[in-house]
Amino acid sequence: MRTNYANTKFQPAAFMLSLAITLAIGVVASTFTRPEITSWYSTLNKPPFTPPNWLFPVAWTIIYIMIATAAYMVWKLRDTSATYKTAVIIYVVQLALNFSWSIVFFGLHQILYALIIIIALLVTIILNISWFNRFSKTAAWLLIPYLLWVSYATLLNISICILNN
Repeated sequence: MRTNYANTKFQPAAFMLSLAITLAIGVVASTFTRPEITSWYSTLNKPPFTPPNWLFPVAWTIIYIMIATAAYMVWKLRDTSATYKTAVIIYVVQLALNFSWSIVFFGLHQILYALIIIIALLVTIILNISWFNRFSKTAAWLLIPYLLWVSYATLLNISICILNN
């Protein structure tokens, strides 16, 4: 993989685009989530380790910024290799799974199907970290909080599934 000087300079428009795409996914997903927090979600049995509702948008905003930053860093080091194309495909798949979880869990109230999605999301985040690491160790490390948060969310999803069956 070659890196030339042009790719080492900060490119604000590209960074802002990466942020916009990633944050837009979060904003659109939140349209399915927000209305359900005080209605359907509040009626579910939840485990004692459930965080307060205000923590979710704060955590997700920080995580989405880190995801977008990691993607931007890898994009700057892009090339025409199959490795880069695979990294992009995995990145897009994990974003799609991330987006779909909110729709399935909050929008459709399908806790079990959401659990299947979040497990697939965990797998793709691990793959995403591995493939981004081939371009940038920093980009890979930026995804670790995402992996930890989704691991925690998976445990929460499992618990809610068990407690509400």
